[in-house]
Amino acid sequence: MIFASNNEGKIKELKSIFKNQEILSLNEAKINIEVEETEDTFYGNALKKATEIYKITGIPTIADDSGLCIDALNSWPGVLTHRFLGENKTDKERNCYILEKMKQINGKTRVAHAVCCLVYYDGTNTIIGEGVLHGKISNTRRGQNGFGFDEIFELNNNRTLAELTEEEKNTTSARYLAIIDLKKKLDTKILNRR
Repeated sequence: MIFASNNEGKIKELKSIFKNQEILSLNEAKINIEVEETEDTFYGNALKKATEIYKITGIPTIADDSGLCIDALNSWPGVLTHRFLGENKTDKERNCYILEKMKQINGKTRVAHAVCCLVYYDGTNTIIGEGVLHGKISNTRRGQNGFGFDEIFELNNNRTLAELTEEEKNTTSARYLAIIDLKKKLDTKILNRR
């Protein structure tokens, strides 16, 4: 299978759960294209990437889309999490912007959730894995581990995702939950039938 990503953290996480399957990143499959995320849902973006890579390779493909949804801001930034300030901004710039935007929002109204949607596509079957992690937006950036919005996403234990060890994060994140969900469905519908 191909995982339509070159993000080393994502690839490592997927391969660690799909231990008995050969998973190739885009680089490993020698595919040098990036599918543009133009859809308005996580599922739409993941499906678009999976189907486009499958059309090129003919190999079953898994793709993902994920992001941060802040309840008080009508689930913003959602599918625009990585792009709401433009493609070339850093995680730090995006996180500082979010914290500034939420300055006047306190307590329970800082509730947020991280969403990950994985889609498997093999030309016939489309299988979806979903993960949602509930938490809130912290008041400051904290932690050195992780990427994206990890340093501002606080769990119920009052630690941000960036304050967790890699091992803790890999068994907590929305992506981990989505991978487990997808693996369970694939095992039932596809892999055990081969």
